[in-house]
Amino acid sequence: MSVSNPETSRQRVITTKRVLEMKESGEKIAMLTAYDYLVARYLDAVGVDIILVGDSLGNVVQGHETTLPVTVEDMIYHAKAVKRAVRNALIVVDMPFMSYQTSIDDAVKNCGRVMKEVGVGAVKLEGGAYIADIVRHLVKIGIPVMGHLGLLPQAINKFGTYEVRATDPTEADQLLKDAAILADAGVFAIVLEKIPSELARTVTESVRVPTIGIGAGPSCDGQVLVVYDMLGLTEEFKPRFVRRYAELAQVMRDAFRKYIEDVKVGTFPGEKESY
Repeated sequence: MSVSNPETSRQRVITTKRVLEMKESGEKIAMLTAYDYLVARYLDAVGVDIILVGDSLGNVVQGHETTLPVTVEDMIYHAKAVKRAVRNALIVVDMPFMSYQTSIDDAVKNCGRVMKEVGVGAVKLEGGAYIADIVRHLVKIGIPVMGHLGLLPQAINKFGTYEVRATDPTEADQLLKDAAILADAGVFAIVLEKIPSELARTVTESVRVPTIGIGAGPSCDGQVLVVYDMLGLTEEFKPRFVRRYAELAQVMRDAFRKYIEDVKVGTFPGEKESY
């Protein structure tokens, strides 16, 4: 069976409705993060389905230890850059810590800003049953929501570790309940982060909306990775769930060293680079 080239064959714009249809038809969903115009342009050109403007930018772009310092303004700035590049992919924006957890009013205000000022397709919120009313209200007023269960980076101070979540029966049962509650509240998809593969399979089979895994095994309806991780730019970060599709950190260092050498010895710029 041949696989068509997404660069030439896919013309359809990906919407939340299309994402739901992909689960129904059994088509896997490919999702990656982007925080700037160029990376988003490349992702869209090769046919990625969903681009997540993740609050992981706090780690990989801003250099923070956690995602907690990221602001709504940060997310809007980076989402605008991504939006300028994208024609087909669905853009989803992470809502940062304390931008939606405090009240429905705050959630409406901040999510509304992202949707209105950037023009993206959806927002993503971390949490289970305790944010169900917020999700329900956002969806009711026309703001599509992607859920996020399992390891919740915004709750790292509560967990105290980035270890696999829901390994014990009590937490696993709660995660199953949370997934059902989020689906009932109206999310169009749920990210499952760093949970046992069998639990992810059970969740995927039990909810009507797509699941998108990161460290949750192959049974999810789709997968997501931080683009800097899969490109090998975050060399010190080597979790089991990341497959490195390139080693760009070394490529970049080699290029930088060659540039410095050429400048120092006077071979750059040469005649071809001069006017």
